[in-house]
Amino acid sequence: MPQKRVFLFGWLALAFAASVLTACQPQSSERQSSADSASPRLSVADSAPPADQVAPGDVYEYRLDNGLLVLVKVDRRAPVAVNQVWYRVGSSYEHNGITGVSHVLEHMMFKETDTLAPGEFSEIVSRYGGEQNAFTNRDYTAYFQTIAVEHLPRMFELEADRMRNLKLSPEEFKKELEVVKEERIWRTEDKPTGLAYERFMATVYMNSPYHHPVIGWMEDLNSLTLEDAADWYQRWYAPNRAIVVVVGDVDPRTVFEQVEAAFGDYEAVDLAPPKPQQETPQRGQRRVRVHGRTEQPHLYLGWKVPSLATVATEDEWQVFALDVMASVLDSGASSRFPRELVRENRIAQSAGTSYNITSRLRSTFMLSGAPAGENTLEELEEAMLSHIKRLQTELVGEDELARVKSQVLAQDVYQKDSMFYQGMVMGMLEANGIGYERADEYVDRIQAVTAEQIQQVAKIYFSDQTMTAAELLPQTDGQDKTSQEGAL
Repeated sequence: MPQKRVFLFGWLALAFAASVLTACQPQSSERQSSADSASPRLSVADSAPPADQVAPGDVYEYRLDNGLLVLVKVDRRAPVAVNQVWYRVGSSYEHNGITGVSHVLEHMMFKETDTLAPGEFSEIVSRYGGEQNAFTNRDYTAYFQTIAVEHLPRMFELEADRMRNLKLSPEEFKKELEVVKEERIWRTEDKPTGLAYERFMATVYMNSPYHHPVIGWMEDLNSLTLEDAADWYQRWYAPNRAIVVVVGDVDPRTVFEQVEAAFGDYEAVDLAPPKPQQETPQRGQRRVRVHGRTEQPHLYLGWKVPSLATVATEDEWQVFALDVMASVLDSGASSRFPRELVRENRIAQSAGTSYNITSRLRSTFMLSGAPAGENTLEELEEAMLSHIKRLQTELVGEDELARVKSQVLAQDVYQKDSMFYQGMVMGMLEANGIGYERADEYVDRIQAVTAEQIQQVAKIYFSDQTMTAAELLPQTDGQDKTSQEGAL
């Protein structure tokens, strides 16, 4: 199910919008993902200054011989640290027949290793007073703990242990696979909006791996084997496919030495970069209808648009203009959708936008909503599309544009108070091949967006012939759940 949009590097729900949480021509996203770098490796001493010379807020980088990348950002506000381990693998790396394997493996990572009994990992984190979790996304899988600084070395040891020493027992695999199936049932099968959004995305993308849901198709989960999970683990869970991100009251040199001690003995895994996965050009409007056990119809409209990882360098302004465009329509009570569609005209009970600027492959710009009262989905669609046409024909006013930018940037500043958020931004950008160092440019790029640029991207990417629509309708007896029409 789509989540409320948040603003680019103002992340927190952005990654979760296409994640499963436990408890133009695309450019390559394989940015320095192996140990075979042309640049000489820096020593620990050369990678960061002494502790008394470290500048809070700066990011320090160190790469082990085996390709593991370590990023450290110093934040002195509390004697705690956030430790995150990111793997460059998610559902978009999967192929037909094994969809969902990344998420199932995430569940298994909390089970048994050569030295830990099932569940002992979590018990140790709790005993140290820490918090932990993990999530699987289309483009990456991440594990994290928030812990007192003195316990960081133990967290590195635990993460290193399960990186290469996981024991995949048939009993635990069978149990967790059933847990994931149940999760799919309550998230999607028995949730009409979840099912409609899943079918919507599968219609938007034909051959892009974003066609597949992160949690996997039930038919694939039913046939998934222990061998599938073991093969996935051996292929992708390796130091040269991982990023360690630490934010907190730490000394970067000490962290680098501790990570080296925990992970340094592992060898890089020889793995060819994923082949380019380009979506087939859409040659006409597509439309899918989903019938579910609901009294409230819903509408989803989407267009394929570039992300920061896929757009050509000279066209990067487009993705920031798209991000601001989404905020013009939906960024609080004073934006156009809530003000005009919901409160003034009462066409919609709810209406929103979604756009993930940081996705590894081409993204989707989505409008979604539910009609109010006796209004129909057709009337809601007409009203939403009228706002797109308005952006194509009228420039956003100076005052409105300034207000929208202020809201976007205020949320970005607010979320930077979180150590967890700061780590998420670095990990997400690096895992998707964008580069962690680009986080700081967001404010300037948003400020530079003009009304003319918003109008230009609205004209370039939004047409009836490239639109995909999904309608969620109440189900009647004997009615099929899904029907589809339109051009492929």
